[in-house]
Amino acid sequence: MTHGTGLSTALRHPALWRGSDLASTRLPGVPSGFEVLDAELPGSGWPVGALVELMPEHEGIGELRLLGPVLSSICAQQRKIAWIAPPYLPYAPALAAAGIDTGQIVIVRTSASKNALWATEQALASNACGAVLAWLDAPRYEDLRRLQLAAEGAQALAFLFRSPLAARQPSPAGLRMVLSTLDGGLALHLVKRRGAPLARPVIISAQQAGTPARRKSQKLVSHDLDRHSSARASARHLVARIAAA
Repeated sequence: MTHGTGLSTALRHPALWRGSDLASTRLPGVPSGFEVLDAELPGSGWPVGALVELMPEHEGIGELRLLGPVLSSICAQQRKIAWIAPPYLPYAPALAAAGIDTGQIVIVRTSASKNALWATEQALASNACGAVLAWLDAPRYEDLRRLQLAAEGAQALAFLFRSPLAARQPSPAGLRMVLSTLDGGLALHLVKRRGAPLARPVIISAQQAGTPARRKSQKLVSHDLDRHSSARASARHLVARIAAA
């Protein structure tokens, strides 16, 4: 074997990636329901075994609508979705319209950020959930490291919602994106992904949601998915277990 041949073989090893390419992943990603986004993600979907940070410019910009297709898919598999310390109760009618079974949602309310961190770790470690959504108040790097390690050993998707100002801070998360609006669509700025950086934003519009077959057979859900419920509406519509930590 010549030196050149050996080098070429080594460069094709799946554990290595070129700076111009996306990194290879141990597990295939879970399709996001947005083909244009999956094309830019290592594993062609939301990563399994990695913390995902979503940093919307403001609450209700479309962060839950972005997760709607994958959450619907998880519910269809009869798997739980844990909501850890959400700032508002989810708007149940819109969740149902998006195909998200509210009976599969477990909401955990916490009295302190450290309790939210602990609850998120426990939800990931339990392997009882298909996805864990968490809202933590100013987590430290050590906290993020704990969540990344918990995500690496979990079978659930791990989403952490943070302020867009956090994009300037270091994080061990495998995928980080800032959400903003552009020309009526949702602009996803991939601050960090495993692989080559992406200078341009990924634009998500209603017309791009889901697979071609799904677009023909299912009406798309509007920004109502990102609304929050009033206390009265929540008590009447939300069929979910609420725990305290």
